[in-house]
Amino acid sequence: MRQLTSLDAQFLAMENDRVQGHVSVLGIYDPQTAVGRPLDAARVRELISERLHLLPTFRWRLAQVPFSLDYPYWVDDGTFDVEYHVRELALPSPGNQRQLAEQVARIIGRQLDRSRPLWEVYVIHGLEDGGVAVLTKMHHAAVDGVSGAEVMSILLDDTTGKDLQPARTVAAEPFPSEMEMLGRGLVGLMSQPLRVMRAGPTALPHLDDVPTIRHLPGVKAIARSSRLIRRSLRHGAGKAPHGTDISAPQTRFQARVSPHRRVAFGSLSLTTVKAIKNTFGCTVNDVVMAICTAGLRTWLDERGELPAEPLAGFVPMSVRTPEQKGTFGNRVSVMLTELPTDIPDPVERLRRINDAMRSAKERQRALPASLLQDANHFIPPALFAQAARATSRLAGVRGLRQPANVMISNVPGPGTPLYLGGARQRAQFPVSGVLDGIGINITVMSYQDSLEFGIVVDREVLDDPWSIFDAMRTGMDELHRAAEAHASETPIGRAPVNRRRTTS
Repeated sequence: MRQLTSLDAQFLAMENDRVQGHVSVLGIYDPQTAVGRPLDAARVRELISERLHLLPTFRWRLAQVPFSLDYPYWVDDGTFDVEYHVRELALPSPGNQRQLAEQVARIIGRQLDRSRPLWEVYVIHGLEDGGVAVLTKMHHAAVDGVSGAEVMSILLDDTTGKDLQPARTVAAEPFPSEMEMLGRGLVGLMSQPLRVMRAGPTALPHLDDVPTIRHLPGVKAIARSSRLIRRSLRHGAGKAPHGTDISAPQTRFQARVSPHRRVAFGSLSLTTVKAIKNTFGCTVNDVVMAICTAGLRTWLDERGELPAEPLAGFVPMSVRTPEQKGTFGNRVSVMLTELPTDIPDPVERLRRINDAMRSAKERQRALPASLLQDANHFIPPALFAQAARATSRLAGVRGLRQPANVMISNVPGPGTPLYLGGARQRAQFPVSGVLDGIGINITVMSYQDSLEFGIVVDREVLDDPWSIFDAMRTGMDELHRAAEAHASETPIGRAPVNRRRTTS
């Protein structure tokens, strides 16, 4: 058995009747494989069954510790009911993008069954262009953005196919009894003080750098006191980095979310984004952030809701090392950065974003890679879910300062065509989730020469997220025109070195 880390367990603890803890990918495919076979649920089930031995996260089932004395465990189920996990449906005519988005919103609004391995695949027919959509839904407790992409890389092939490891029989682990899990929980309970002692020296001085809790009363005082103690013990040598002063102004997205979602998705030209990046001497991620910022600024301004202060964004980042490839689970941190929606000029906005992202990355490199996980160790597992729910309730209280306005993730993807069971993938849109206090999520994934955007919002906050994507497209066009006009000018800054990739 494999025990979940505190960060993995946090994605389980955050779930309630309104918040879901899974992430999804929506692929659009040709309706037939290269040999003329239809892409349907039967073909997808066959493919997954063939590659079952390479997909441990598809076999893992949760084993809870009684009384939540310790974090849960994954048990390798060895096999699963593929008929249950892979489902098939069709859109009503005409099967346009908005109808597909509504169906996706309904699917992601339902939690995964914790008595089974935490994933589902939906094969959706009836698209008006004749394509087939495949929505893959996986729990964040098992995968982050990078490890989720690893799962998809096992399911998808490039143009040359894939040399798979020979299929082998996967031996199912016996599911543990309540008494066995109670014994594990008691051992974990005894080790809890050791976890706290190990985490304390690195986590306490940086608590105000944990975006999810830095806004809570007392957190900054604890972090400042810990830094003073550490400096005194080191006789004043060295100065620890401290939390940023960035805070989120109030918008309609800073509220408790409902159980219901709205989804929009679309593609923008990666070639155009790279042309903007090359002209202004920044990074692709800077341009992506500028496009999102422009879209949010325009959308809020048109409704008379644009705050005078810049918005604040959560930007998840991978801290997964090369040695941790294939280990799945979560290896992530989160940056908090300013989104200068208060600046009307697109080039000056990009300049501010370039500076803000460089500063955020410098702060992030100075922090322990395990900060989010270590910070969780100060909460006993038995109180973990209650603490997560309490934090969630605070995050949704209007009038209370929130940590961020929006979550934005940018995940690098493949530059060559991919195939599912022999059917060519036309597009691949990420579909993430929202939280109390952050009712909008924008996730971006590159595929071939496109940037694929997925926008998820709480339905009670915003009924039509397509207008935000339209505003983002306009923001990119505005930057492209500015780039063409400024092609001969000095770049706004050097592209910072990306040591950690952004992820969902």
